Amino acid sequence: MAAESNRHPAHEELTKRWADTVLAARDGDGSGPAPGPYAANLLDRWAEPQRRYHTTDHLLAVLDRIDVLEAHGERPGDQAAVRLAAWFHDAVYLPDRSENEERSARLAERALDELGVAPDRTAEVARLVRLTVSHDPADDDTDGAVLCDADLAVLASPPAAYAAYTAAVREEYAFVPDDAFRAGRAAILRQLLDLPKLFRTTYGQQTWTTQAHHNMQSELATLTE
Repeated sequence: MAAESNRHPAHEELTKRWADTVLAARDGDGSGPAPGPYAANLLDRWAEPQRRYHTTDHLLAVLDRIDVLEAHGERPGDQAAVRLAAWFHDAVYLPDRSENEERSARLAERALDELGVAPDRTAEVARLVRLTVSHDPADDDTDGAVLCDADLAVLASPPAAYAAYTAAVREEYAFVPDDAFRAGRAAILRQLLDLPKLFRTTYGQQTWTTQAHHNMQSELATLTE
């Protein structure tokens, strides 16, 4: 169990949401290991000291945005898989490594198999986790659209919140020299700005696109000035 000092205020809520999602992923079958220890392990991971942006707050925000998208009619084909993918998508996060998504997907495969989640659903969770490398789901990938939009919605934050987000990202990469960081971050922003559609759900396109593009263009200008 996570140490008391590392507990997020929403720890109990998240643990319950995890248990509800695992039960749904078992298609209502209560058999299998208790979900609680797995939630504790994941929450410990999300609270690791190297994290500044990819924290429990980010996990909670992604889960909440999935709820928002569903409330506005953006219903993924496998809601349990999408929520499980949110839990696992940054479960392994070391800023100096490039294989975080792959390691997170493999963690999901192992944990969900142990939890009694069906192989096809487990495979879908792992696919969704790997999709967050590119955030570029196919046009007919409803599950991928919801997860990627929920993950990228931070780009549409109000200016002060966006500034806090970019500052937290910089803290995670404090080991990278300024020139290298600016070049790398600028490349990521250009990649996102060049996507035909940054957000793939109707709600995301209509609600988040304009502010996200403004934020990214403003940040890019400061990085390249």
